[in-house]
Amino acid sequence: MTEYGRGPGSQPWHPEDPLYGDREWSGHRTAAGQDPYAQQDPYAQQDAYAQDPYAQDAYGQDPYGQGAYGQGPYGQDPYGHQQYPHGYPQDPQQQHQQPQWDGQDAGYPHQRHPQEYPGQGGSSYPAQDGSYGGMDPRDPYGGQGASYPGQDPYQGQQGTQQMPTVPAEHQVPRQREAPEEPPLQADDEDDHPFFTDGGGRGDVDDADDDGEDGERSGEKGKPKKRRSGVACLFVTVVLAGVVGGGGYYAYDFWQTRFGPAPDYSGEGTGRIEVEVPSGSGNAEIGSILADKGVVKSSGAFVEAVEDSGKFVQPGTYTLRKEMSGAAAVKLMLDPSSSNALIVTEGMRDATIYAAIDKKIGLKAGTTAGIAKKEAKNLGLPSWADDNSKIKDPLEGFLYPSRYSVGEGAKPTDVLRKMVAEANRNYAGLDLEGKARELGLKSPLQLISVASLVQAEGVTHDDFRKMAEVVYNRLKPANPETYGKVEFDSTYNYIKNQSKIDIPISEIKQYDNPYNTYFYKGLPPGPIGNPGHDALKAAMNPTSDGWYYFISLDGKTSEFSKTYADHQKWVDKFNKQRTNNG
Repeated sequence: MTEYGRGPGSQPWHPEDPLYGDREWSGHRTAAGQDPYAQQDPYAQQDAYAQDPYAQDAYGQDPYGQGAYGQGPYGQDPYGHQQYPHGYPQDPQQQHQQPQWDGQDAGYPHQRHPQEYPGQGGSSYPAQDGSYGGMDPRDPYGGQGASYPGQDPYQGQQGTQQMPTVPAEHQVPRQREAPEEPPLQADDEDDHPFFTDGGGRGDVDDADDDGEDGERSGEKGKPKKRRSGVACLFVTVVLAGVVGGGGYYAYDFWQTRFGPAPDYSGEGTGRIEVEVPSGSGNAEIGSILADKGVVKSSGAFVEAVEDSGKFVQPGTYTLRKEMSGAAAVKLMLDPSSSNALIVTEGMRDATIYAAIDKKIGLKAGTTAGIAKKEAKNLGLPSWADDNSKIKDPLEGFLYPSRYSVGEGAKPTDVLRKMVAEANRNYAGLDLEGKARELGLKSPLQLISVASLVQAEGVTHDDFRKMAEVVYNRLKPANPETYGKVEFDSTYNYIKNQSKIDIPISEIKQYDNPYNTYFYKGLPPGPIGNPGHDALKAAMNPTSDGWYYFISLDGKTSEFSKTYADHQKWVDKFNKQRTNNG
């Protein structure tokens, strides 16, 4: 073992010793009584500066018997072409060790300063810039930068040895060690300002609190940091908000999709009038009631209607605030428990006037007299009452619906409300444009056709065919009726009756503008108040060539294109009547 790292006791060979694993030792033992480090003048036989230092080894004498240093680092190619005197390659660990150059001296990698060892006096120099103090790691003795107490490997050696200088062009570049990377920070998130007290305050506080412990442990580095209480509180509030919000929306979703609809309890209080437009479905009616504050939600009303198994008619209702859905439906379906007046499809004005008198408690005929006197002041459209032969100007304008009529109501107000409902429904149908398209003179005639369809049609499926029958018979040149409509319903309107079995001879002989058996074309005005479906059918009739119709059972109609085919159905109808007695 060399002097490298020797301590006071017996220690293993240090792995970083330049001769660790060195196999260049020749194996010759020193003769007895001979100092292996006998003083020799390496410059005794030749001048190191008189010739090229690469031509001859300046340390050619081997104090071990084969030269001072054997095949020293100066006896080989400085660029790595090494010779092995005994055929043994260098230790692999030694091959990977590259010489450390100080980058300052122009000579070999030895310190230019004289080395002094203990016992010789002077001062020792610390190692410079490298793990071997600027020396060649393969030179175990040259230029060591440290002295070892209690040990003098060169006892008896006098003076200092000056190493020869190598020209710059023959120097091997010094290889620097890679800089040591700083250790990774264990917990980077603690450095973020969000988790620390602002402005580094937490660091100072922690340093003050932990200063005594830090001094005992010898830790002088970065003080401990603590998480900010405000930041933790903020995170907690955010998480609570997320959880709470998610729970609310989940509950709302469940209630909306699967839970019962919000609803009030009880019969409600106060009084409010609500109008339900014609053609409104249950959901739309429920929305209207909810907007008015009658029910709590549309869903509550819809569920109550479906449970009842009935249909709520359009019209005007007197209801109460904050009613349960079931209570609202019960009141709207029970006319006896409300002030409802229902105008059905096809109902004539004379029947409506009598119903108003009865509902309000007036003398019979009171409303009819007011209607005749105030007709022009009730809001009729400009194209209404365009014929002086019109029996009742309000006919066709008291729209079928449900109206609220209390004990203190006035007939004028009730009639005005019905006319307003008719105007509202007619306004969205472009009656004038459709009348021109169908060859009619005015929108009033279109209302008249709809009233005929409503009076003669048995079912809504009959309406479009019935409308075609009217339009085909109105044609002056048609080969079946030659321009006469010939509907029994017009005669019944004149007589204010609803008979089925009327002798044709009686009808044809009665002279009245409304008698379509006596006069060609349409009656002067409508013969009733048609509903929405009859009006739509009058605006969009079929085109199959129908001229005749008859109902055998009062439930369906049979249509024919010729009088001969129609007569067959008439014979069958008469036979049924005879058989039924």
